[in-house]
Amino acid sequence: MYFCNMHKMITILGPTASGKTPLATALASTLPFVDGSVGAEIISADSRQVYRRMDIGTGKDLDDYSLVVDGNVVNIPYHLIDICEPGTKYNLFQYQQDFFDAYQDIIGKGRIPILCGGTGLYIEAVLKGYQLSPVPQNPELRQRLEGKTLAELTEMLTQLKAQTGTTMHNTTDVDSCQRAIRAIEIEEYNLHTPTPNRELPPIDSLIIGVSIDRDARREKITRRLKARLEEGMIEEVRELLNEGIAADDLIYYGLEYKYVTEYITGQTTYDEMFRRLEIAIHQFAKRQMTWFRGMERRGFTIHWIDALQPMDVKVHQILSLYQ
Repeated sequence: MYFCNMHKMITILGPTASGKTPLATALASTLPFVDGSVGAEIISADSRQVYRRMDIGTGKDLDDYSLVVDGNVVNIPYHLIDICEPGTKYNLFQYQQDFFDAYQDIIGKGRIPILCGGTGLYIEAVLKGYQLSPVPQNPELRQRLEGKTLAELTEMLTQLKAQTGTTMHNTTDVDSCQRAIRAIEIEEYNLHTPTPNRELPPIDSLIIGVSIDRDARREKITRRLKARLEEGMIEEVRELLNEGIAADDLIYYGLEYKYVTEYITGQTTYDEMFRRLEIAIHQFAKRQMTWFRGMERRGFTIHWIDALQPMDVKVHQILSLYQ
C-alpha cells in the first residue's frame, strides 16, 4: 500500500480499448484513506456513459470498478455514470458543472479524485477551466435549417465560426445534420447574445496517457465489438427504441447506437452494420489520439505508459510520478 497526503487529481486518458477504467480502479485501490477505506474515487470522462440503460454499447462495465484485494472485494466509488435519461442531450456545459460538484465532494472527504475517460473535450474543459455559457434551443432557427443538406449546414457553420473567431477542430460537430444544427445554434447564440462567463477554476492534475500499439488496439476493438454483440447490444438498442426513444435520438449518440439503430430499422444488413461500425470505432480511436496529441501541443504534459504492461507495473509507474 502507498500512503500519500496529497489530494492532487490524477487524470487517466487514452483511446477506446486501452484499459483505462481497470487501471484507474487498480490505482485507486492502492491509495488508502486514514480510516482504512479507499482513498480515491473515480470521475468518469465519457460523454455517453452518463446515460442510463445505455450499458453495453457505451462499454459501461460497472464490474470494472470492483476488484479483490487481499481476499476482500473492494468497490471503488464512481461518479457521472447513469445520471441522465436516454433521448436527452447532455452537453459540455452540464458536464463541467457535474464534474466540479463531484470533484468538490471527493476533495471535501479528503480523498483523491481520479478523472478517467476518453472524451478529450470533456477532459480538457475541466482541466483548463473553460468558461462556458448554457445555450438554449432555438426552435425558429431549427425550423429554418430543417431540410438543408449536411454540406449546406457545414458551410453555414464554417462561416459562423469565422465570425465568432472559433475553430472547427472537432469534426463530430458535422458528422450528422442534427449535430451540425446544434453547433450552428450555439454559434448563433454566441454571436448575438452577450453572456456572462461562468467561472470554474482550472484543475491541477497529473495526466497519465494509456498508449496502446495500433495493431493491438485494432485487434482488441474487433474482439470487443464481437463480444458486445454476443452480450446483447442489439437487444439493448431494441429495448431503448421500444421505450419510445426516437431512432434519430439514438443515431445522434453515434457509433454503436447509430449503426445498430440503422440495422434494427432495416436501413442496413447485419454484415454491413458490423463492417461499418468496426471501421467507425477504429476511426474514433484515431481521432481520440489526435485530440490527446493536440492537448500536448496546447501545453498539457501527458505521461504516456504502455497499456500492454502488467497492471502492477503500470500502477507503480503512476505512483512514482504522483509522489
